[in-house]
Amino acid sequence: MKLGFIGTGKIASSVITGICTSKIYFKKIIISRRNKHISQKLKKRFRKVSIAKTNQEIVDKCNWVFLAVTPKVGKKILPKLNFRSNQKIISFISTISLAQLKKIVKKKTKIVRAIPLPPISLGKGPVPICPPDKQVKFFFNKIGTTVEIKSERSSKNFWAISGMMAPFYEILKVLANWLVKRGIKRNEAQKYITSLFVALSQDSVINSQKHLKYLVAESQTPGGLNELGVKELKRSGFYKSLEKSLNSILKRLSKV
Repeated sequence: MKLGFIGTGKIASSVITGICTSKIYFKKIIISRRNKHISQKLKKRFRKVSIAKTNQEIVDKCNWVFLAVTPKVGKKILPKLNFRSNQKIISFISTISLAQLKKIVKKKTKIVRAIPLPPISLGKGPVPICPPDKQVKFFFNKIGTTVEIKSERSSKNFWAISGMMAPFYEILKVLANWLVKRGIKRNEAQKYITSLFVALSQDSVINSQKHLKYLVAESQTPGGLNELGVKELKRSGFYKSLEKSLNSILKRLSKV
């Protein structure tokens, strides 16, 4: 099977890295040269990766075509491409719906929307897909954890949550900077903060069968530091702002 990637940004690069370092069987990965630096880096690192001269070349030579461009670029370049009905298209584009993609493609080909994130390069993280597809599920389970969603409307909630990636990293940055301001070396500060949140995340995954409110409660002691931390953040409106941000992202997605 030959896999094609139209767009070579961070997400595409992460997925390609995940594929090439996994046990997924494939003949070749053909990528676009849109981001010259990333495409050359991928070609140099993985022997099965080659760079196409045009996007149409990718469509012509591949069984599966992954769309990893911005919505603006997608609306500009995709209508010019001639897809085949026996192909499978997996779209990473956040604000182009299945109905819109079908109109653009103009062929009765199978289209699946997916939401991979950068940790997929490590073989980690959930990958929501819509609509459910056995082949795509099997594929992403090799490099992450596939979550099948029947309703595209429901899938928008997962797209909204994916918009919390940068805010999460911003929290880590703020915490690390706080330590640096107090005389801790940056590499030590960042190592501590990132290691702490990895441990907390792993603990939450192990305990994810029960309501997360129990983790919140169990991590506090009356009059303790964590109780103070939660109270201060609640008082400042931090958590309400988080929910407000998600609502704003969802509102943008709902316009599609």
